[in-house]
Amino acid sequence: MTMKLTDITQIKEILSRHGFRFSKSLGQNFLVADWVPRSIADSAGLDADTCVLEIGPGIGCLTRELSERAGKVVAVELDGALRPVLTETLADLANVEVVYGDILRQDLAALTAERMPGLRPVVCANLPYNVTTPVLTKLIESGLFDTVTVMIQREVARRICAAPNTPDYGAFGIFVQWHMTAELLFDVPPGCFIPQPKVTSSVIRLTRRAAPPSTVRDEKLLMRIVRAAFNQRRKTLVNALSAGLGMDKGLAAAALAGCGLDERVRGEALSIAEFASLCEKIGDLCDVSSL
Repeated sequence: MTMKLTDITQIKEILSRHGFRFSKSLGQNFLVADWVPRSIADSAGLDADTCVLEIGPGIGCLTRELSERAGKVVAVELDGALRPVLTETLADLANVEVVYGDILRQDLAALTAERMPGLRPVVCANLPYNVTTPVLTKLIESGLFDTVTVMIQREVARRICAAPNTPDYGAFGIFVQWHMTAELLFDVPPGCFIPQPKVTSSVIRLTRRAAPPSTVRDEKLLMRIVRAAFNQRRKTLVNALSAGLGMDKGLAAAALAGCGLDERVRGEALSIAEFASLCEKIGDLCDVSSL
């Protein structure tokens, strides 16, 4: 019998054979619609010179699709209970290596150097919802991956891709867009999974920028300003900077005026370029070390 890892009957047979039980705490949801892993893999821009880092391979349905398109796949799986399952489902794939451990504890520089030599590292994964933000943060901050193509909760995907003056626009989206361009590719309904999640998923593709969209002297200060602006997003930016950075309101108003911004403006109205300009103006007016 040909193995089809999105067939519910086969999935249940394989999992039962190895005594596997789904872990709610690990956010495990396996795909049961074959078009989804195929479409995700097709969206990742893979070729023989590419090595894919997959996070959370589950039963291996996306892994098999990636294996067909890439030079190599390195899959990192947290749940040791899936070891016998993956040993069976991926046994015939010579270009797949499974690493058992927590992706958040992995040294990504060492992992890519040791397991992906001579290949272009990219990420493609169905990420567990409960670790989406820390995992994406780690991947982006590493600077190692040209593209990151992932399926995540639709709500988070929209925040990542959001534009100014929209309800979804916020600090995490600005962080991502500072480093990467973000594309929302397609949605995946709950019925495509077992067990079914309560929310719709979305697939996004992040592509590393050659350079940030603006120039700033202090990137850490920029992100502190952004976080302060959205920690109290209903407040004016003057009040948010005062509360979040301990900044004098008069200086905050002067910084905004120096950027041609109204002192009544809220953070959600500023583009990334305007946040960068504000960061530079605050650096000119204030002793940043005191903030």
